[in-house]
Amino acid sequence: MALTEMEVRNAKAESGPRKLFDGGGLYLRVDSKGSKLWRLAYRFGGKERTLSFGGYPEVSLKAARTKRDEAKAQLSEGIDPNQAKRSARALAVVATANTFDAITKEVLDKKRREGKAETTMGKLEWIFGLALPFLGARPVSEITAPEVLAVLRHVEARGRLETAGRLRAVIGQVFRYAIATGRAENDPTFALRGALTVPKTKHRAAIVDPVALGGLLRSIDGYEGTPEVRAALKLLALTFVRPGELRNAFWSEFDLDAGRWVIPEGRMKMRRPHRVPLAPQAVGILRELHAITGRGALLFPGVRSADRPMSENTMNAALRRLGYGKDEMTGHGFRAAASSLLNESGKWNADAIEAQLAHVENNAIRKAYARAEYWDERVRLMAWWADYLDKVKAGGKVVNMAS
Repeated sequence: MALTEMEVRNAKAESGPRKLFDGGGLYLRVDSKGSKLWRLAYRFGGKERTLSFGGYPEVSLKAARTKRDEAKAQLSEGIDPNQAKRSARALAVVATANTFDAITKEVLDKKRREGKAETTMGKLEWIFGLALPFLGARPVSEITAPEVLAVLRHVEARGRLETAGRLRAVIGQVFRYAIATGRAENDPTFALRGALTVPKTKHRAAIVDPVALGGLLRSIDGYEGTPEVRAALKLLALTFVRPGELRNAFWSEFDLDAGRWVIPEGRMKMRRPHRVPLAPQAVGILRELHAITGRGALLFPGVRSADRPMSENTMNAALRRLGYGKDEMTGHGFRAAASSLLNESGKWNADAIEAQLAHVENNAIRKAYARAEYWDERVRLMAWWADYLDKVKAGGKVVNMAS
């Protein structure tokens, strides 16, 4: 006799587990602790088998009967319901591993194993996060170019044209990885070339006029903030490294007696170690700074924790305090100033200047024959640059670039 909803709801175990049969092999197993589980007894290949449908009340009587009928239909087609259930679970696992979110995590893990800097990883996680709410749960093989374009248009609509371009590039990395691992057949971002609004090229604000640069250096000398920030601005001018490379620097990277700073590849944009010759002026600033922060590991520890570097906005904020707007000068602008004025001087090999800026040589042959990355010339170049900055800072006279 078929069960009723009331009988199922009120069913209790007696001296031990009991079975309440509904018909067609479906029964409710009630154990001594009161749990109620739906089961289907059936025969397949001449053997008795049992299929679980879940517990009551999560699975109602009506739902259990529907599952029984579906299993019976499979049996009529020569399919074992238990095997079909296992196959469905396996497919679900595979489908989960094939989602855009899952493959994105694999790509990020791969980059971590390759030794990408934590700063780089943080930026990648942030930009991938712009796409995950829209694409994360989708099987990567089913994502189309219009779907990706809709995500990019969402970013564009907020006026972030450069970010949209970067997002297209990193989404393409996910698809290319999926293709390489056999989980996709094409990269829809390839079809989107030319579909995005191209942002106007923005050059980083920089002071490249010698007279104006001298005024900036005098302003830095008179900076009334912390001595650490003043030292950071001076060292940016003297070394023209990227601001992030300087503010994350450790004292262990410096050999002040030899006048050398070696930035490890993990912090370099181009993923290779970079040697910086230190002019006597730079060494002097570093020795003074060492008396302030030398007990710790970092040259420029943060205000809240000595284990973390100063904020990435600190140096730009200092420039604003000195009266230089973001359209006039930035921390990164010291690189542009050095590049422009060193090339204008005509005294230095352009390749040596590029090497000191830590730019990658695209021509593999020229890179192979760049002797020791022009180290000896770069030592002379950096000493000349420090002396040149002293001259422009003195002010009141025209500086002869060739002197």
